[in-house]
Amino acid sequence: MTVTRDLALAQAAEADARFKAGGPRGPLDGVPIALKDVFCTRGIRTSCGSKILEGFVPPYDATAYERLRAAGAVLLGKLNMDEFAMGSSTENSAYFTTRNPWDLDRVPGGSSGGSSAAVAADLAAASFGTDTGGSIRQPAAFCGIVGLKPTYGRVSRYGLVAFASSLDQIGPFTKTVADAARVLQVIAGADPHGLHRGGRSPCPTTWRRWRAAWHGLRIGIPREYFIDGMDPEVERAVRATVEVLRGLGAKTEDVSLPHTEYGLAAYYLIGPAEASSNLARYDGVKYGLRVSGGRDLVEMSSKTRAAGFGREVKRRIMLGRLCAVRRLSRRLLRPGAAGAHLGGPRLSSAPSRRCDAIVAPTTPGVGVQDRREGGPDPDVPQRRVHRPGEPGGAARDLGAGRLHAGGAAHRRAGDRTRLRRGHRAARGPCLRAGHRLAHPEAQRWRRGPDERRGLTRPSSGSRCTRTS
Repeated sequence: MTVTRDLALAQAAEADARFKAGGPRGPLDGVPIALKDVFCTRGIRTSCGSKILEGFVPPYDATAYERLRAAGAVLLGKLNMDEFAMGSSTENSAYFTTRNPWDLDRVPGGSSGGSSAAVAADLAAASFGTDTGGSIRQPAAFCGIVGLKPTYGRVSRYGLVAFASSLDQIGPFTKTVADAARVLQVIAGADPHGLHRGGRSPCPTTWRRWRAAWHGLRIGIPREYFIDGMDPEVERAVRATVEVLRGLGAKTEDVSLPHTEYGLAAYYLIGPAEASSNLARYDGVKYGLRVSGGRDLVEMSSKTRAAGFGREVKRRIMLGRLCAVRRLSRRLLRPGAAGAHLGGPRLSSAPSRRCDAIVAPTTPGVGVQDRREGGPDPDVPQRRVHRPGEPGGAARDLGAGRLHAGGAAHRRAGDRTRLRRGHRAARGPCLRAGHRLAHPEAQRWRRGPDERRGLTRPSSGSRCTRTS
C-alpha cells in the first residue's frame, strides 16, 4: 500500500551506527518489519484498504508501532488488507488483490493477507496484523507461516482503526514461533493510553522457556473440527501433527466441542453491530473522503459513504444496524454477547479439565483460487468469539492445524504456554492455537422487560441462569 523508503533507510542507518558504536541496542535493532494498513502512523498514509480514508495521514502513532520503533525495528511500509478488515481473502481491498506467494492463483487469506504474504515472500522479517475472527490465524495458515493472536488486552489497541472493538486484537506474523515470541515481548504490556491500563505484565522470559517437557502433556482432538468436505491433505497434516506430539511423549484423546456451530453466528451478530457504530464516524466531515454536491449535510454524508465504502463494508453495516435495532437487539445482539462472554467457561470446561491443549484444523482447506468455486467456507473454523482473558494462537506450515492451550496450562501461563508448545513441535506439521467459542445456550437466551425469556445475572457459584 505505502512504501516508506526514506524512513526505512534512515532507521537502518541509525541501527548501523548503533552497531558500529557498540552502544546499547534494542531487542529488534535493524529488523525489517511492515504493518497492516490499519495502524495509525504519524506522517504516513493510513487507508484501511478503503477509498473513504484515501489520503488520510494520522497525527500520531499506534502504541504497538511506538514500541517497535523504540526497539529499533525498521519500518518498510504499510500492507494491503480487506477493507476495514472485513473479509478473509484480501479481495475486498478497495485498491488491489494480494496474491499468495506460494501460488499466485490463490488468495493469501485475510483480512491481514498483505501481512502474511509479505513474510511468506521474505519481504520482511516480521509483519503485524489484526485478528477479529481469524484474520491473523487464517492468512498465516494459508501462507505457511506463524501467526499469533495474543490474549485480548495483552497488546494495546491504541492507534488501531477499529472494526469490532471487543474482538480486535493485534498480533505478529513471523517465520518461527521463537520470533513470534520475541516480537510479542516488544509490543505487549500495559498502556496508559489504552483501555486496559492495568494491563498484563510483558512476557520477559517467553521465548527462553522452550525446554518444557512434552511427556505427559494431555492433547485433545475435537471431533467437530474434522468436518465433511475437509481437504484430505489438511486432515493428514493435522493427524501427522498429532503423531509428532505422541512421539514427544504427549497423551492424546478425543474430545467434543459440540457448540462450535454457534461461533459463526455470534461473530456475525457482535462484529457487524460494533462495526456499524465504529464506522459511523466516516461521514465526510472530520477526515477522509468528502463528496460534494449534496443539498445539505445529510445528503453530503450519504453520498460520501456510498462512494467511499465497498460492497462488503456496506453489507456489514446494514447487518449491524439491523442487529442493533431496539426491537431486535434483545432477540439477537444480547444473546450473542452472552454467548461470547459467558459461554467460554461452560463450553470449554470439560475438555480443559482433562486437556492442556487442543489440536484442530485452522481451516478446512488451503487458499481458494476463486470464491465462486464453492466448497467449504474458509471462514468457518476461525469465526469464533474470543472472550477477554483467553489466548489466541500460533500457526505453522501449510495452515493445517491449530494448538489451543487450555485448562491448567492456560491459567498458569497463557500466551507463554502456547508459544512454548508451538516451538517444540514446529519441526513437524503445523500447529495452531485458538479460542473458545460461543455459549452453548446462546441462541435460546432472551432478555425482556420482565425477563420472562432471558438471561439473569449469574448467582454466586453458578455459571448462568436461564429463566423459564
